[in-house]
Amino acid sequence: MTEILRIENLQKRFGGLVATDNVTLDVHTGEIHALIGPNGAGKSTLINQLCGELRQDAGVIHLAGRDISHMPAPERVDLGLGRTFQVTSLLEDFTVVENVGLAVQARDGGNFRIFDRVSGRSSIWEEAGHLLAGSLLDDRRDARVADLSHGEKKQLELVMALATQPRLLLLDEPMAGLGHLESQQMIDTLNGLRGEISMLLVEHDMEAVFALADRISVLVYGQIIMTGTADEVRNDPRVREAYLGTEDA
Repeated sequence: MTEILRIENLQKRFGGLVATDNVTLDVHTGEIHALIGPNGAGKSTLINQLCGELRQDAGVIHLAGRDISHMPAPERVDLGLGRTFQVTSLLEDFTVVENVGLAVQARDGGNFRIFDRVSGRSSIWEEAGHLLAGSLLDDRRDARVADLSHGEKKQLELVMALATQPRLLLLDEPMAGLGHLESQQMIDTLNGLRGEISMLLVEHDMEAVFALADRISVLVYGQIIMTGTADEVRNDPRVREAYLGTEDA
């Protein structure tokens, strides 16, 4: 099976703290691969290294066979790396479709002084409309982002990430702050993308992880202690001790 992402011996230290300790991990093409672990395990540090926002101290990152270890973040996006965030980062005073239009134009090399240009470029609005038509926000495209529910904002951030046409999507706690219905809607949305886009899912909601993940890697104190299927993770005593058995993990 081909790999879209391969991480080898990734290390990051902050003084005496080892945040990622020789992490080796791969994501198969078309796979949803979940990364779980207790708070402080190093998950966010790992994601930031993959995105290029944080430089690793050692180790190699390959995306679709290319070494991106020292590439700046924008070049990684150009190669097909997309991301969502724990806390949504949206333009609250603009509409849903305007936010998606900004993402489309940013992908094509536009800057953020763009509404004078976007208004005259029908292709951007057409693509934004097409992206929204396949989402739960189709009937909310003219709503101000500030008026959206938290779940709708999470869905919008996902649509904007898809606007970058990613080959690999890094999902940083997409269920954070969602109620049961909104979580199920997000699970359904991500399941609908299965096979089209490879995903590395960082998530605390174990119901969502077990519903979505083809494989799961468990990160504890900066180290991957195991990778396996949902059943293998459920039944591994090291995981139960380190993560699944702790209510506040």
